[in-house]
Amino acid sequence: MKVYWIGIVLFFGVSLSAQQTYDLKLWYKNPAGAVWENALPIGNGFQGAMVYGNIEKEIFQLNESTVWSGSPNRNDNPDAKQALGEIRKLIFQGEYKKAEKLINENIITKKSHGQMFQPVGNLELSFSDQQDFKEYYRELDIEKAVAKTRYKVGDVTYTREAFTSFPDRVLVIKLSADKPGKVSFTAAFSSENKKQEIAINGNNELLLSGITSDHEGVEGKVKFNALAKFKVKGGSIKSSGNSIKIEGADSVVIYVSIATNFINYNDISGSEKELAKSFLDKAFDKNYDKMKQAHIAYYQNYFKRVKLDLGTTTASKFPTNERLANFRNVLDPSFVALYYQYGRYLLISSSQPGGQPANLQGIWNKSMTPPWDSKYTININTEMNYWPAEKTNLSEMHEPLLKMIQELAQTGKETAKVMYGARGWMAHHNTDIWRINGAVDGATWGVWNAGGGWLSQHLWEHYLYTGDKAYLESVYETLKGAADFYADFLVKDPSNGWLVVVPGNSPENAPAAHQGSAVTAGSTMDNQIVFDVFSSVIKASEILGKNKQYTDSLKTLRNMLPPMQIGKYNQLQEWLDDVDDPKDNHRHISHLYGLYPSNQISAYKTPELFAAAKNTLLQRGDISTGWSMGWKVNWWAKMQDGNHAYSLIQNQLTPLGVNNDGGGTYNNLFDAHPPFQIDGNFGCTSGITEMLMQSSDDAIHLLPALPDALKNYGEITGLKAHGGFGIKNMKWKEGKLIAVSIQSNLGGNLRLRTPNEILLKGNANFKIASGTNSNVFYQADDVKKPVIAAASTITPLDIAPSYLYDIETEKGKIYNFSIK
Repeated sequence: MKVYWIGIVLFFGVSLSAQQTYDLKLWYKNPAGAVWENALPIGNGFQGAMVYGNIEKEIFQLNESTVWSGSPNRNDNPDAKQALGEIRKLIFQGEYKKAEKLINENIITKKSHGQMFQPVGNLELSFSDQQDFKEYYRELDIEKAVAKTRYKVGDVTYTREAFTSFPDRVLVIKLSADKPGKVSFTAAFSSENKKQEIAINGNNELLLSGITSDHEGVEGKVKFNALAKFKVKGGSIKSSGNSIKIEGADSVVIYVSIATNFINYNDISGSEKELAKSFLDKAFDKNYDKMKQAHIAYYQNYFKRVKLDLGTTTASKFPTNERLANFRNVLDPSFVALYYQYGRYLLISSSQPGGQPANLQGIWNKSMTPPWDSKYTININTEMNYWPAEKTNLSEMHEPLLKMIQELAQTGKETAKVMYGARGWMAHHNTDIWRINGAVDGATWGVWNAGGGWLSQHLWEHYLYTGDKAYLESVYETLKGAADFYADFLVKDPSNGWLVVVPGNSPENAPAAHQGSAVTAGSTMDNQIVFDVFSSVIKASEILGKNKQYTDSLKTLRNMLPPMQIGKYNQLQEWLDDVDDPKDNHRHISHLYGLYPSNQISAYKTPELFAAAKNTLLQRGDISTGWSMGWKVNWWAKMQDGNHAYSLIQNQLTPLGVNNDGGGTYNNLFDAHPPFQIDGNFGCTSGITEMLMQSSDDAIHLLPALPDALKNYGEITGLKAHGGFGIKNMKWKEGKLIAVSIQSNLGGNLRLRTPNEILLKGNANFKIASGTNSNVFYQADDVKKPVIAAASTITPLDIAPSYLYDIETEKGKIYNFSIK
């Protein structure tokens, strides 16, 4: 591969220690005990397990991604269509509470509010005569996706290893001792499922089978089957009741397979027994070490694409729970790198091609009735789960969500037609494995109808990173269907003539000036999402060379959307009327969707809106629920304020209970909403990426928000940017970029924004940038000038100076830049 060098190589006068292997491990000096949030997660996208590391009773809590309550169902409310006109009239008249009552009666479902993601059960290993243990150690090696427990009893060292094999779709556990004949235990399944059977399945196999719960009038019909089989070296094995007893073995390998009858959201005709047996039989004949090697190789193909080194301090030598407790008070840069990579580990482990998307808890849940049913909450949480996917080089992990979106587009066609008399497709704020689209929970939450619109932008985002036209063609009708819905659903606001979404809300906030109701017309977030939906379809149509007349009609509609507005407190207005409360600290700041993940608010193109967005962030405050703080890291990174973004990371990486009225992190580094929600983990991984590299605003912006705590030294490799560009390597020292290599996978203009100057030597095509970026992946749509309240005194923000360069690249070539 040909390489271009641009600039002069800078001599590195100082060498800092690179990230050590132990910095990619979560490790502890104590077992998890009875606390689920102390256990360590492993998963292969289909099967998940929480490993407790207990001595006398080890627990592997088991999940399988398709074990959900209920069965195929719909929850549309056909009464919505006839009530829609009256609801709109009341909202335009300011009768929000009356409209809310009609919404609850006619739009919110009268059927299921969504089904529950449920656990399979536990595999429990009981050991005797091991109470007096010492030298205890347990870890989760996120570089290899292997959990390990080690301890000593007397002069015998015991080791347990566990991994959920990616290639073989089974949980594999190895128990061994450093002296022969010392491994003895009893193994049994347990489950809280009311419809379950535990038995010995012949050949000393443990069997756990069952049927998931009925819920809200929907019969549970998902059948699951779990099998455990034991490969014993030395010693003896026998069944006893519904358990397996092993005595005097040198080592034991346990293989656990789980399968269900689920085929897709409207087909549960599979054979869970045959599938579970096929997984088990294929795995059982394999050598443990070779299985482990194949598992690690599969995993590292994804994980090792990105490496982050922020240097180390003495703080990195402490156990993970102690590092968490101390992080807000000490400098521990490698803990940031560990947390960053942990987010990538969790995404690889909970979202694999061909499987289900990561839900509210990824793939890990212990409760038969989990918080919020552990569903897909699509007014922020599901989207946040996938913010790291493309930019941290895990595009394949995005596939389950992209598939779910296209399935929702199918079920959502009927919802749009039956409930609103509209073409296209839509979804409200929640869905589940059965791809429901109806409005759930109540008007405050469920009337929001932009779930489909927001999700459709993930289809577009995948194209922006890959440039795959064949893929774009395959999802075009889904993108267009989201636009078709809005084209039919928008109505004119009689007071100003703008086209607005009504009824809608700004999730999940309810201003006092609206009678304490969340119901509204034309919330800022709704307007921003509609703008993005229309814009992406217009661009996709132009790229594919189709539907010009249709795109012209979308441009006309887009021009009639309300502009963003700056209110009397110098804030970005959340609603059409200026009713924001500067003392409002609500966890949702939905109207900043336009700042991130969208790019309608820009430091360089819309400076007034950019300044107003900062005021909104300051007014809302920092401390909040875990996922909300994760979103704020991204916003402050977009604000190019690295120190503020880092302070949010410190708030997030604080043990639960320390932040007043806010979230934090559990000892196993799971995000605490509280309770556990995985979106905060993914949100922070995305936010740290945005601090180091952004590619959504006209250029690839390098080190846009580097905090003082991380300025001393750093290096990252493998990030992806819009337009098929890849950051092969980027290094910085004392706050300055010192070297960067970028691969152009699609060709086209590479515009770089840097914090310090690059020497203009080595290539005639390398020049100071001017005008619009010619690269089609970086051409943003014009946003209307904001309406600014008379009482506002908004002034553009001062941001750090930067340097802007262009180079016309060739497909497949690497460009190495060094800095003066």
